[in-house]
Amino acid sequence: MRAEITNAKRVVVKVGSSSISGANEANIEKLVAALAASHNRGVEIILVSSGAIATGMPLLGLTTKPEDLPTSQALAAVGQSRLIARYQSSLEKFNWIAGQVLLTSDDLGAEETRNNARHAMDRLVSLGVLPIVNENDTVATAEIRFGDNDKLAALVAVLLEADALILLSDVDALYTAPPSTPGAQRIDVVPFAQDLSHIEVGGTSTGVGTGGAVTKVAAAKLATEGGAAVVLTSIENVAEALSGAAVGTLFEARSSAN
Repeated sequence: MRAEITNAKRVVVKVGSSSISGANEANIEKLVAALAASHNRGVEIILVSSGAIATGMPLLGLTTKPEDLPTSQALAAVGQSRLIARYQSSLEKFNWIAGQVLLTSDDLGAEETRNNARHAMDRLVSLGVLPIVNENDTVATAEIRFGDNDKLAALVAVLLEADALILLSDVDALYTAPPSTPGAQRIDVVPFAQDLSHIEVGGTSTGVGTGGAVTKVAAAKLATEGGAAVVLTSIENVAEALSGAAVGTLFEARSSAN
């Protein structure tokens, strides 16, 4: 068992678009059940969920992710409400309420709005609500975007002084090369500040997400420097990851190394 995770009092969990939209929409049930189990053990949970644009695409008859900003913003506006509704439908089984938190990088860049965001999420957690955080794609532009929700999740983990961050990916762990590469080996543990320049990582392979191994490694570095241990694994392993089982890749936090 991983003490960094089993002893965590506050955990941020991030899930990507491809894991909970389209053919994988049913994964929301699995994810919520795992989060509820941790919540019922007394763990404070914050969820960072992508998926607004991907959820909006079929509703507006689009099969490919648009390249123009106005269409993406429109899809986010339509998809975000449906995404939260899907989460709330699953949460009802556990008598748990969702609270929507939409942020831009400007919100976390200025002291006043950053403090407001922290206080709001702290209060939601204290009221027993599940904060569901996403980038505010309806108003975000290229100049004020996080770029991906892996970075957003890391920033939220640091902002809220979380003990751990669980990054849910399409693959079960970090490998020495893309998993499809012959000879690629799974990495179980990454000590704090270990140089990963020798690792060959790739971007997203889906048509709906913006992340990939590159963004997750960068997010892990940001979060671990802020004191949060990070586990990178697939959504299939979310319950095990939250319970401290040795799944995925553990990135040790600064505090773990000292």
